[in-house]
Amino acid sequence: MNKDQRVIEEFGEEWKKFEHGDLNKASLLKSFDQYFSIFPWSSLSLVSEGFDMGCGSGRWAQFVAPKVTLLNCVEPSDAINVAKNNLKLFSNVRFLNETTENCSLKTSSQDFGYCLGVLHHIPNTKNALADCSRLLKSGAPFLLYLYYNFDNKPFWFKFIWIISDLIRKVVSKFPQPLKKFTSEIIALLIYFPLARIALLCERLKLNPLNIPLSDYRKKPYYQMRNDSLDRFGTRLEQRYSKDQIRTMLTETGFNNIIFSNETPYWCCVAYKK
Repeated sequence: MNKDQRVIEEFGEEWKKFEHGDLNKASLLKSFDQYFSIFPWSSLSLVSEGFDMGCGSGRWAQFVAPKVTLLNCVEPSDAINVAKNNLKLFSNVRFLNETTENCSLKTSSQDFGYCLGVLHHIPNTKNALADCSRLLKSGAPFLLYLYYNFDNKPFWFKFIWIISDLIRKVVSKFPQPLKKFTSEIIALLIYFPLARIALLCERLKLNPLNIPLSDYRKKPYYQMRNDSLDRFGTRLEQRYSKDQIRTMLTETGFNNIIFSNETPYWCCVAYKK
């Protein structure tokens, strides 16, 4: 099957640690807007049903649910219980403890869908995209974010990533308590200083975008801690160029692909053929 059970279980542990329930909603909304700024809300009907594939803690679903008739939150890990708690005030959210491959939503039943930061942690990303495509009606928009391979960055930036990936391959094999502790140290000694250097550059009217982790320059430390564990705690990570993402989407039944030119790269929206 197109899943790694150990990766699923570890992400379940991550979302139990970082529930996002107490995080300042204004800060989280700014991150939401980064992803959803290109999403065509106006194209949805008054009666719209869609899915959040890999909903995690439900951090994005809380902003989507008020805009739609029914939101299906699909999550294979125990984090589904975190999402249920965070979204308990919404009566129009349905929870499915399922994978992309065994999702019980009917074929061609969904008016929209989104999947943010999930499918690069699945053994076969393209097959998982095909699973998402199967659920959508013709013409339905699909918002996607996959880790990118720094195809718009200079060589030295990519070299830094290579070093960090070697660290990830070691840290991700640690026992869970040690892995969590190490990710906290990385957040404190790497994420936070680089983010603040990028913020200082921005305030000095210098371009901060080629500073690693510059996207965190105005984000709370909580998100740095969460993403440090997300990044260094996973055993399975794949990265793609803009062209590779476009090709996978085209080959799985999408067209009219629009990429955002802002961080996070390469967030995009595509339409089911």
